Formats: sequence, structure tokens, C-alpha cells
Amino acid sequence: MADSTPIAVVAIGGNSLIKDNKHPEVRHQWDAVRETTKHIAALIEDGWNVVVTHGNGPQVGFILSRSEIAYRHEGLHHVPLVSCVADTQGALGYQIQQALGNELRKRGIPREVATLVTQVKVSREDPSFARPTKPIGAFYAPGQEDSL
Repeated sequence: MADSTPIAVVAIGGNSLIKDNKHPEVRHQWDAVRETTKHIAALIEDGWNVVVTHGNGPQVGFILSRSEIAYRHEGLHHVPLVSCVADTQGALGYQIQQALGNELRKRGIPREVATLVTQVKVSREDPSFARPTKPIGAFYAPGQEDSL
């Protein structure tokens, strides 16, 4: 007999975890994650199985910026984009797993939460690489480029 429990897929945007552009620090992202996981826990409490996916555009940009600053000022190696993506998947997945697990325990819901770091196989010849459409990192005002 198949499980008839409904499944919800919840997509959390990386930008949604930064409530205030003046406070993009990880501690503020934790606050946003905790707020978000309360809603996810409510779905589970209502009888749903939940799969969570998340974006990471601004978070990847922060790591790339840190890498560039470390390279310019200390001569440290650049961090490849693929590693920045994996780093943010792990960090955000950890935050979501921790916050959701805590919220479920508060509600007395005996469920386990697991995090997966994913990979996607793409073709180097994919024409989309010539026309990127998804920005990562910070947005800058015209004229700011000289101060970067």
C-alpha cells in the first residue's frame, strides 16, 4: 500500500534569508531561517511530508568577495565557484536542518531532518553559459566599481 501522506516542496530563496541589506551577516540569516522553519514545522504538524530546497545567490557572492579580498590583501588562493556553491549548500542546509529539528522537538514532533549537498552535471558546450541569466553576489550602483 502506498503512503498517502501529501508532500510539499518548499523553496527558500537565498535572498529571502537576508531581511535587511544592511545586516546580511550569518547571525541575521539564522533569524530568518528560524522564522521560516516555524512555517515548515507547521506544515509537518498538519500532516505533510516536506522537502526543502534553497537558493544561495547572495551567500555565494559573499564567499566570492571574501576570496577576492583574501587574494588581493594576503595572497591566498581564489575559491572556485563550485566550491563556494558547495560551501553555501552545506552551511544553509546545516542552518535549516538545525532550526527545523529544534522547532519539531519544541512541538513534540518525532521527525528526523537530513541535509543533502547536491551536484548537477552540465555540458561545457551548453549555449546558456554564453548568456548567464542568474546573478550571484552583490549588486553595485553605477560608479562604485572604482571603490571595489
